[in-house]
Amino acid sequence: MVVSQRTAHGSRLTLSGGPAWGHSTRTLLLAADSTAALLATAALPSVQRQPLLVTGFVLLVLALHRSAGLYRPVEGRHVLDDCPALAGRVVLAWCVLTAAAASLPLLQPLSPRAVLTGCAAHGALAVTARAFVLWRRRVALVRRPCATLLVGPEPTAARVAAALQRHRPSGIRLVGIVGADAAGSRTESEEPTLPVLTSVDDVRRAVIQNGVRRAIVLGNSSAPEHRPWLHSLAELRCEFWELDPDPSAYVPARHAADSHLAGFRCRPLSAAADRLHPGKRALDLAVSATLLVLISPVLLVCALWLRLSEGPGVVFRQERVGRGGRPFTLLKFRTHRPADPIESATRWSVANEHHMPWFCRFLRRTSLDELLQLWNVFRGDMSLVGPRPERPYFVMKFSETYPGYSERHRMPTGITGLAQINGLRGDTSIEDRCRFDNAYIDSWSLWRDLTILLRTATEFFRPTGS
Repeated sequence: MVVSQRTAHGSRLTLSGGPAWGHSTRTLLLAADSTAALLATAALPSVQRQPLLVTGFVLLVLALHRSAGLYRPVEGRHVLDDCPALAGRVVLAWCVLTAAAASLPLLQPLSPRAVLTGCAAHGALAVTARAFVLWRRRVALVRRPCATLLVGPEPTAARVAAALQRHRPSGIRLVGIVGADAAGSRTESEEPTLPVLTSVDDVRRAVIQNGVRRAIVLGNSSAPEHRPWLHSLAELRCEFWELDPDPSAYVPARHAADSHLAGFRCRPLSAAADRLHPGKRALDLAVSATLLVLISPVLLVCALWLRLSEGPGVVFRQERVGRGGRPFTLLKFRTHRPADPIESATRWSVANEHHMPWFCRFLRRTSLDELLQLWNVFRGDMSLVGPRPERPYFVMKFSETYPGYSERHRMPTGITGLAQINGLRGDTSIEDRCRFDNAYIDSWSLWRDLTILLRTATEFFRPTGS
């Protein structure tokens, strides 16, 4: 269910859940199914000589699998659960391929033996590949669980939390309980099993410091007591799940998306409305890949010079906050060395650092130190155009000070943006940056990204760093 309303500052707000799997698992499943289909047709020379027919066959397989929900996120999915739907779709796809081969004049009809062999090989390859992808997903959930908040009364939340913590494959790392009456429902002698967050500031701090990506609502998400907390969490771009803390064997599933988490019936709320236009990601991939190849000699020269003049540690890695409040590791050439990690995370560095070697000053003044972020763009951590990413400490600080700052995370962060081409770089007004960043997101278009990139290219050499 989607709950739409407006914030105190007038911006539209939609409480909605994001993809529980993330894009990587779905992409790997698509790749596994495509590869299985291609390899299964490799033993058919007449078909392999028709690339359009092979492409159509692969697309048909993917479309049939999608219609069966084989790419829909389901927590705890096992390959055996998919076998009936998988087998039926594979057989149907091969029936269509056989009919096409028999009707096209340039192809020889496929023999029954070839069809049976290809169909069996296709099914075996698909099951094997999908089993590996889903196994990898389960391992990742255990090793890197999703930081999560429980929204609801503490007694119920404590019971659900204990069950989730006993069931490690759920992939949940609970960091707190959100609820106005949570503290009041506990006696003085009782110790909370998890931190109890009873104010909006506590919630915001917990989300940013722990990298919270999901909020599980206990009971009906439309209940009035949940609305203020969901409103605050939605501004921080959390995913939302609804969990029934008291499941009954006699109550049927209410929604097609219902699944189970540690035995509790749950479901993701409606998919996020702020979906990225596919053209933006395609532009990012094309430009970043091309530039990485073209400027690789420049990157190599900069890296060698820094290594010889400044010693080891050429690449500077720092945690930044990206789309939806998710942290990622930003890459830059190291131009100065903070005294310690605390200084690196909390010091507001400006462009003209004192006592910086001339080559490091050159890198910062020309923004050559930022070129490694093209790898962040290629990986999908960032975009070419978008609000500049900031450190978690400053995200929390600015979100409390400047209205609408957290709304910047509706869009992937970028190397350049509307604020930057308007001179808002380095030690400039955060309020102005926030306003320009939100204006860019509200009026986004692919053409606007192109114009910002062209304007950035003309101003590449500038007197201040970012």
